[in-house]
Amino acid sequence: MSRTSVFLERNPLALIGRVILHFCESLGHWVLFTGRALAHVVMPPFYPRAIGRQLMEIGYFSLPVVGLTAFFTGMVLALQIYVGSSRFNAEDTIATIVVIAIVRELGPVLGGLMVAGRVAAAMAAEIGTMRVTEQIDALTTLSTNPFKYLVAPRLIAATVALPLLVLVADIIGVMGGYVIGTQRLEFNYANYLKRTLDYLEYSDVVSGLVKAGVFGFLIALMGCYHGYNSKGGAQGVGQATTNAVVSASILILIANYVITELFFAR
Repeated sequence: MSRTSVFLERNPLALIGRVILHFCESLGHWVLFTGRALAHVVMPPFYPRAIGRQLMEIGYFSLPVVGLTAFFTGMVLALQIYVGSSRFNAEDTIATIVVIAIVRELGPVLGGLMVAGRVAAAMAAEIGTMRVTEQIDALTTLSTNPFKYLVAPRLIAATVALPLLVLVADIIGVMGGYVIGTQRLEFNYANYLKRTLDYLEYSDVVSGLVKAGVFGFLIALMGCYHGYNSKGGAQGVGQATTNAVVSASILILIANYVITELFFAR
């Protein structure tokens, strides 16, 4: 056993300090990576074909899983609200609560988490494989900036695609609540729609779409960051994939609170 290991075992404060220093180092690497990525997002040249390909991969191919999640979430939400509100004779609030909950919170958050599980892992695996097989070094040798070619198109595509996905998810989720409310709970069709539209405000939709844009950026950023910095062969790529999904999910939940506080705090 080395002297360092013995010292850490005998001095817990040294272990805590080492953890804090490692966290600060990782945070610094992440901040520098983010700044460099943002610089390449706004500076030419751009790669429209790569951006279009990522839009298809992130947006179009994620639509089935996001749509199914939103639809069944709306259905379950309507049932649960009915069970809870019936205790207070407030069953007529179902349409209002369903649309506000889905548009403000559940649509962006659940959509972001589902896309994070699918897209962040794929980005980390793809870029991580390129890193360990030295393809990124080959791009640099060919005078192609890896940030410009690999990172920037994914950031742009995810930031644009996720609000569109969430907008579709909102519609499908409200439809799920409508189906349960009218078919299972026997509400009047016209009254349900009227209450849905009467209590939905512009700020509700805007806040959800802003959240979706931020979530999309964070998902792509975490996938690219962990993939770009992966090392250690196949095992390192697997670890990068796991870290990308976990970190993206955590950042989505943190950003969700921050944006909600900015929009709705009084």
